[in-house]
Amino acid sequence: MATAPDHRRFFDDLYHHLLSASWLRLLAIIAGLYLAANALFALAYLAEPGSIGNARPGSFVDAFFFSVQTMATIGYGKLVPRTGLAMVTGLMFAKFSRPTARVLFSRHAVVAPHDGVPCFMFRMANARGNNIVHAQVQVVLAREETTLEGDRMRRFHDLVLLRPRSTLFSFSWTAIHPITEVSPFHGATPAALVAAEAEIVVSLMGYDENLAQTVHARHRYQPGDVAWGARFVDILIREPGGMRRIDYARFHDVVPLAAAGSE
Repeated sequence: MATAPDHRRFFDDLYHHLLSASWLRLLAIIAGLYLAANALFALAYLAEPGSIGNARPGSFVDAFFFSVQTMATIGYGKLVPRTGLAMVTGLMFAKFSRPTARVLFSRHAVVAPHDGVPCFMFRMANARGNNIVHAQVQVVLAREETTLEGDRMRRFHDLVLLRPRSTLFSFSWTAIHPITEVSPFHGATPAALVAAEAEIVVSLMGYDENLAQTVHARHRYQPGDVAWGARFVDILIREPGGMRRIDYARFHDVVPLAAAGSE
């Protein structure tokens, strides 16, 4: 049975759920959150006496409507802030509306044959459950190298992927870099990567249909995160009727190639 992904927990991704909800559900959620948020801030203002100028001492109504005015940015009238507590509302809403991607990267990358060629691979999943269109991935190998003059410097090498772009990123995506003679990974070993202080930097960018904005995500793999001679466990589950689900409980699992061959 497929395990429910983290994105199904409502409060983990409130902004996205509000965008994708029906109008009736959206209005009910907004109304409840709006009243609860203003009541919470009103209590905070009351906890700091004198924080609102011209308000009646101990008046919850005045504090509540001052919070409403702050959130709506409609002007204060006679009620004005006297302390920095009023800035919290603006900061919360600014952070709340910032567009982000919820991309799940595998904890480990693997080095294993793919179509007879040794490859560096890692996988990603769209943990939000929406559609990211025109997604593209760039992978860079960063390591310490010595120049011909004997100078030590950090250099960055692009790792070319078999499929660097995806028209529709909605489920999982395994990024594959063939380790050919022209690959910066050619001849690399776990010990050599550690000695070179290497890391693999992954950058994903795409267009979120629900947010109508470009989103991005990044991840880094250290030498200890790379499993040599291993493969990822299959996580795609096909259900009756052609539906597909991802078993997120095994998303990070890898098995040695010898064990994989005996399955």
